[in-house]
Amino acid sequence: MPMLGTVIWSSVGKKFINAVAGLGLCAFISVHLLGNLALLTGNAEGFNKYAHFLSSTGVGLYFVEGGLVLFFLCHIITGTAVWWSKQVSRPDSYRESAGAGGNSRMNLASKTMIYTGALLLIFTVVHLITFKYGPGIDQGYVMTIDGVIVRDLYRLTLEVFSKPAYVIWYVATMILLGGHLWHGFWSAFQSLGVNHPRYTPIISGLGVIFAVVMACGFLILPIVIFLRGGVA
Repeated sequence: MPMLGTVIWSSVGKKFINAVAGLGLCAFISVHLLGNLALLTGNAEGFNKYAHFLSSTGVGLYFVEGGLVLFFLCHIITGTAVWWSKQVSRPDSYRESAGAGGNSRMNLASKTMIYTGALLLIFTVVHLITFKYGPGIDQGYVMTIDGVIVRDLYRLTLEVFSKPAYVIWYVATMILLGGHLWHGFWSAFQSLGVNHPRYTPIISGLGVIFAVVMACGFLILPIVIFLRGGVA
């Protein structure tokens, strides 16, 4: 067991765990975006029915949420540990002279991963407080679907996205998400050992596409709803 712990907490082990957790979170936000795009249809009943289904799956919901928490914790802890190891092991002259390009693919996105990650964590907490743990049936956000009383998350979302300050905050954070994914997607595959002259450019290109699609997909929602005056 001590040897296993040493392997896991080695530089390679931390990067491997960070990569797996990061790709797991990428899968989650992809599914989350698909569900959120239903807001643009203007079908309040359909969106609330979908939201109610997700929140009433019993043990399955706890399993998924537990997995997400685990992914987040692993990604945050290992990412911070890798960043800190680099800070204490690199002399100041190296940090200042390290250039972009080459195998390191060092750029603005890679240099700010720890900071964009921290801001995305803050956003996630605020997002959960606003929507998942925000006003519900007891506060009057109610809709009856097929004889069942459900939470009107659709109405809450439209109200939140009608506030200029929240929309600006949301859009700015989604731009940061795009930058985080831009470098993180490619880096994850490199940490998993997928590093080949033929495949690396393809993975890098897919990472750019994924980052742009995710960022634009999420930020377009509050913009459209806000411009429509709080009507999706």
